[in-house]
Order: sequence, then structure tokens, then C-alpha cells
Amino acid sequence: MVIRTVLGDIRPQELGVCDAHDHLFLRSRQLPGRELDDVAAARAELEAFRTVGGAAVVQWTPHGMGRRAADLATLSRATGVHLVCATGLHQAPHVAPELLEGLRGRLAEVFVTELTEGIGTSGVRAGLIKVAGGFHTLDAHARWTMAAAAEAHHATGAPIAVHLELGTGALDVLDLLCGELGVPGDRVILGHLNRFPDPVTQRQAAAAGCWLAFDGPSRTHHATDWQMPAGTRALAEAGFGDRLLLGGDTVTAGARSVDGGPGMPYLLRRLRPRLAAELGTELVDRILTEHPGKAFSVDWA
Repeated sequence: MVIRTVLGDIRPQELGVCDAHDHLFLRSRQLPGRELDDVAAARAELEAFRTVGGAAVVQWTPHGMGRRAADLATLSRATGVHLVCATGLHQAPHVAPELLEGLRGRLAEVFVTELTEGIGTSGVRAGLIKVAGGFHTLDAHARWTMAAAAEAHHATGAPIAVHLELGTGALDVLDLLCGELGVPGDRVILGHLNRFPDPVTQRQAAAAGCWLAFDGPSRTHHATDWQMPAGTRALAEAGFGDRLLLGGDTVTAGARSVDGGPGMPYLLRRLRPRLAAELGTELVDRILTEHPGKAFSVDWA
């Protein structure tokens, strides 16, 4: 089992302290003028993360959203931070319509190629598949992308990371991916569950064997880190402490620490000690190291 980074495969124990869901580069039609597209700022952000003890970042930016895969490799070499890159496809409004049309009939093939051969001419291989659900539902686009992700998973073993819109739709995602499409629960990572802090849904998702990613500092009207300690404690007390991941989910330029926002260092600078007070240092350390090592490691087909 190895983790596929932008510089090649490493053993899980080499990963170190990991931000399990974040973005160094991201370009969306839904966020005009707020792109993450500055290589110098990305390097500064990684260096700031490294300074507070960070060693690895899993970038969930998928196909067609400005991943800058070749730059990820350069940044990883320069900073010494392990980076894992995603293939996959986000919700339709985030992606150019002509790109979507060009992917019809070959989406799973694109995912497999990016996982096993590389992204374009960058020489970088993806290490996970990122897809997205809708608000409390799965539309036709989500079902198409998830079916392709499941096909790519079965061909490669790669994990599937899922953006849950405002944290909703987790059980519908699991019914589709794990039920209809046969993806093992431990190969599915659910993002943003903390934005819809329903403890029953979280326990049911964890019982399916999937990973629960608590990602992103508090945003207006989002129940994120201010409810995270109690939510993660309840999951740990219910026996699901081994299903948790933590990430920062920086999606706009203004959210980077080097541009005045919380950025990647916030995860270790503020959230880590706050969670340690609730869960204990030993479990939080495992959530930041051992758990991502398991969630993103693959016996590549």
C-alpha cells in the first residue's frame, strides 16, 4: 500500500502531519476574481504550513479547475511538503460547458489515465478521485461523475473523495457509491460533514466504514470548527474515532494565511490544540498522521 504523491509513491508512514483536504490552486466559474492561481503565494502558504509542523497536503482540486499539476511538483520539491493531487470532476456549474461535453463517454477513462499515466504532459499522477453531490440530493451530473469514479476505483483502487454540498446528502452518496456501485466504504472520503452537523447521519456514515473529513475553519452560517470539538468527541465516544480526518479547505485567495486569512496553518495552530482538549493529544495526532496514511494509501492495480 502506497500513497501516490506528485513526486511519486511513498509509504503511509512517510506522510507525516497531513492536511487531508485543501487547495493550493483552484479556478471556478462560481468564484470569479477569487482564484487560487498564484505560484508564489502557494509556496508561501506551504512554507507557513511547514513552519507549524505540517508535512503533507491533499489537494482536492479536480479536472478542469486549474490544478497546475506541474507546479505542484515544483512546489513539493521546493518546500519539502508531500502533495497529493486529485483527478475527478466537480459540480457542473464550476466547469466550462465545452469541457463537460468533451468528457462525455470517456470520463472514467480520463480518471484512470490521470491516476496511472499522468495529468497531461506534467508527469504528475493523481492520487485520488474527487466528485461532488448536490444540496440534499444527487442530480444526473453527480450520478454520472460518481459512476465514472466508481469505475475508475475498480480499475485502480484509488480512493474517492466527495464534496457534500453544505454537508448534505451523505447517505444518498453512500447508497450510490457503496450500495449500487460496489465501492468499499473505506475507499470513500466524505467532505464537509461538519457543515451539516447531524450526529445520526455522521454515525451512519461512519458505520458504513467511510472516512469523515471535518474540513474548513468557520464561515458565515456554517457550523464548522465551533461545533467540531463536540461532534468529533461524540463520534469518538460512539466508537468511530478511527474514521476521522481533518483539513483546511482553502478555496479563495483571501482565505490564504499569506493573504490575511486563516489558511493552512490554522489547522495546526488553532484547531489542533482545541480538538486535543476534547479528544486527547494521542487521538488527534493519529487523525493527522495515521488516518490520512490509511485513507489515501492504495494497493494500485
